[in-house]
Amino acid sequence: MAAGDITPEMSDRAIVRRSDRHQVVIIGSGFGGLFGTKALRKADVDVTMIAKTTHHLFQPLLYQVATGILSEGEIAPPTREVLANQENAQVLLGEVTTVDLENRLITSHVLGRELVTPYDSLIVAAGAGQSYFGNDHFAEFAPGMKSIDDALELRGRIFGAFEMAELGASRGENVDHLLTFVVVGAGPTGVEMAGQIAELAHRTLTRDFRAITTRKARVILVDAAPQVLPPFGAKLGKWTQEKLEKLGVEVMLGALVSQVDERGLVVKYKDGTEKRIDAVAKVWAAGVQANALGKQLSAQTGAPLDRAGRIAVNPDLTLPGYPEVFVVGDMISLDNLPGVAQVAIQGAKYAAKEIDGRLKGKPAQSPFKYFDKGSMAIISRFRAVAMVGRLRLTGVIAWLMWLVVHLFYITGFKNQFTAVLHWLISFIGTGRSERTSTEQQIFARVALQRLARGATDLVSQPGEFDDAERRRAELEAQAAEEARLSDENKRGVKV
Repeated sequence: MAAGDITPEMSDRAIVRRSDRHQVVIIGSGFGGLFGTKALRKADVDVTMIAKTTHHLFQPLLYQVATGILSEGEIAPPTREVLANQENAQVLLGEVTTVDLENRLITSHVLGRELVTPYDSLIVAAGAGQSYFGNDHFAEFAPGMKSIDDALELRGRIFGAFEMAELGASRGENVDHLLTFVVVGAGPTGVEMAGQIAELAHRTLTRDFRAITTRKARVILVDAAPQVLPPFGAKLGKWTQEKLEKLGVEVMLGALVSQVDERGLVVKYKDGTEKRIDAVAKVWAAGVQANALGKQLSAQTGAPLDRAGRIAVNPDLTLPGYPEVFVVGDMISLDNLPGVAQVAIQGAKYAAKEIDGRLKGKPAQSPFKYFDKGSMAIISRFRAVAMVGRLRLTGVIAWLMWLVVHLFYITGFKNQFTAVLHWLISFIGTGRSERTSTEQQIFARVALQRLARGATDLVSQPGEFDDAERRRAELEAQAAEEARLSDENKRGVKV
């Protein structure tokens, strides 16, 4: 069945085909979605990117937004701006809820509006979300690190904890639970987050408060694993733990989080003993779960899912029985590939090249092969670890390498330039350029979750606002009255 063919049961749905050219739909605006779209810029196709956010997120730097080093705009430029000069690309806002492989249709929703988009070729690059290992209720008190909303909420919670501690201490209250910060997960994100919170408390904020001493703040890194940074090997893991402890971070290994509430959490050790940690500010960086679309694709193709929800794909990244559908990035289970940006980038480029090659009648490519460019994690200023092939680097050299690599992948010269300035302020000086936080950042997520349909309950639905002309007349009359008062100099005149 060709994309856009309408059967009787679909006749009441809005299905619009852009042109007679080959239609490529890309789900997601992350590394896979963006690089896949760019790779098709010269192909004789129409590309439609559908994503639930309007920006391309450079996720590895989210922790720097959460700790006040960078602004959200520097790591999340508008996708439309990035693709503005690519004439064959269209960007649509919406969360994909249904993938109909048989009819080649994608259904997406945003604020109660539904859109159905046909495709001839499909690249699924929807990424992964935070995993709480079956305890999703933990998320209310321990946000993850997967979105701009997460980072801004954590910024509010972290800086807010210091503010509430200052207030409590001024009233003579015990504020230990406010000055204790717990990061769950000792992978790269957890290590980077713990290191930056420690630098905040022990270096950046030391002169800003009067009733509390921020140097006395506790930063605790918790993980059920026996070492820090398991993917980096035992040697780099041990070096990282030593540097974290030198910063003042308490590293608790072999500790499984069993309970989380507003005031703290409970960890359980292998011998069955439990320990409660009183802490208001908590960060969850312990695991990932592939996008829920993987379950749909599995149900329609029979391709198995692993424990993280990743779907098994063919060696050419296609789904069994559906050669026109490619899955890339964090959603795939293939050859033990890691969940890193380079897997998504290289996979999306491979898929785009294959689509273009098919249209040109070229033979199929050899199976996808991932080129490992290495892994890095920053601990604090001048301290980092890097693993490139058999090379293992630590300290200042690894830190400088981390800066260069991450600067290269920040989208846009403007964002690269401002990121360098903010890094200079934070790493050479003691300041943080982005410390603004609000109550909305902290509480909006939970408030929206308490609505039956989330944000959809806060907006009018299609057809609800039919008296728009009456409202327009009211606004025009109000504007005319404001202009008359000014023209007749009647402002401030006693009535």
